[in-house]
Amino acid sequence: MKPFLLITTRGEDDVAADEHAAYCRLTGLLPEELAWRRIDRAPLGPVDFGCYSGIILAGSPFTVSEPVERKSETELRVERELAELLDEVVRADFPFLGVCYGIGTIGAHQGARVDRTYGESSQAVRISLTPAGALDPLFYQLPAEFDAFVGHKEAISEVPSSVVVLASSQTCPVQAFRVGRNVYATQFHPELDTASFASRVRAYADHGYFLPAEIDSILEGVERADVRASHMVLGRFVEEYLDSRPAKPAAELGPLSLPQGA
Repeated sequence: MKPFLLITTRGEDDVAADEHAAYCRLTGLLPEELAWRRIDRAPLGPVDFGCYSGIILAGSPFTVSEPVERKSETELRVERELAELLDEVVRADFPFLGVCYGIGTIGAHQGARVDRTYGESSQAVRISLTPAGALDPLFYQLPAEFDAFVGHKEAISEVPSSVVVLASSQTCPVQAFRVGRNVYATQFHPELDTASFASRVRAYADHGYFLPAEIDSILEGVERADVRASHMVLGRFVEEYLDSRPAKPAAELGPLSLPQGA
């Protein structure tokens, strides 16, 4: 089978490794079935779509709406490389799922307004499918309403005509969307369960997603949340796009990053 490709941008080795493990766990993919490129560490380079079943762009401490002068050279490079990748992804309508940072990245690529109007602190929120979401091949099996973990400083406040909104919440009107037939994005985190979200909250306690004094109450809320339905987005993405044909030889896949200790 052709693997999926996970693209991440987290600088902390332990957080990055936990993220890759979380995607493996909730997609049901083995580590070797989820190729991994840490583009905060090295340039993305060419991506041959013929080598992969689909691409997942994970969340990030990077933000689309931060003024350019406040962004590091690494963040600016990452943005350029992702914009170039998305040019090809959208042109080919290649299976793609962007999560959190991914929704801002794809949204900005499509001309959406990405700002801090609808940021949400780290918590579980109730997500509702739109009429389009209820009919969408990736979302139609989800409940009409479900809980999911969020935590983001920015969000989409205005959408262009090329974006089909699939899910919303009271505090953030664009929780998921589709571009074309196969390019998806979620503001919420379908890859996080209770334990992994609690770990993420602790890792980013001083990054401005919430007041540090709130961490105990946030963790209590995490423990009470049932976000299992949100994980179906990942399962459906893999089911919908898994290509059982053999992948190209490993030498043709390009440089991959592996989890620490792997």
